[in-house]
Amino acid sequence: MSRNLIILGPPGAGKGTQAERFAREEGIPKISTGDILREAVAAGTDVGRIAKRAMDAGQLVSDDVMIAIVRERLSRPDVARGFILDGFPRTVAQAEALDAMMEGRPSLLVIEFRVPTEELVRRTAQRRVCNRCGLTTTADGTVNCPRCGGELLVRSDDGAEVVRERLQVYERQTRPLVEYYRSRPTFRVLNGNQAQDAVAAALRQAVCEAQAAGTRRPSGADGAAELM
Repeated sequence: MSRNLIILGPPGAGKGTQAERFAREEGIPKISTGDILREAVAAGTDVGRIAKRAMDAGQLVSDDVMIAIVRERLSRPDVARGFILDGFPRTVAQAEALDAMMEGRPSLLVIEFRVPTEELVRRTAQRRVCNRCGLTTTADGTVNCPRCGGELLVRSDDGAEVVRERLQVYERQTRPLVEYYRSRPTFRVLNGNQAQDAVAAALRQAVCEAQAAGTRRPSGADGAAELM
């Protein structure tokens, strides 16, 4: 059965790590708009230059840019069995555009990760990204990527002040997505402040419940649940 999954949550909530793990286990692509944008930044494209200015300041990239990127990605054949979107949508306008893209596809399953603010700041201070393959990992004293051997660097948008700004942006602009999706039977809330294996198990449970609810109940029914 096809699974089309959105993972919502603030920076540092563990969305990317869990999305990659789930996608690998399910054999479906994880689509990270952050990775796509960083590739554009590294390549020096027009989109990359626009994105870099916003990312360095802790701001969101414009809706038009993000929607175009996702529309193109979802047109590829490898999403036929499903996909996981990490980092999109981030605004209601993006969510509305995604709904239009989903016409004729199975329902979206929407999982929100919740983690306390101070824990988010602590996590992002320890985060490193590979300059070669883009893997995101936690600092443990090593300087080389465990996947490809590239250099592990601090992301320019992971400084404490920028992180707090990003969290404020999230609350101001992205949290309305929770209200947009809350009434759908395919919406679930997950406690992301747990060990990774516990979060992975909770995510699988949330996805199974959301998918079952989506097949049982009409869209728009109040079916949200919390797995805290």
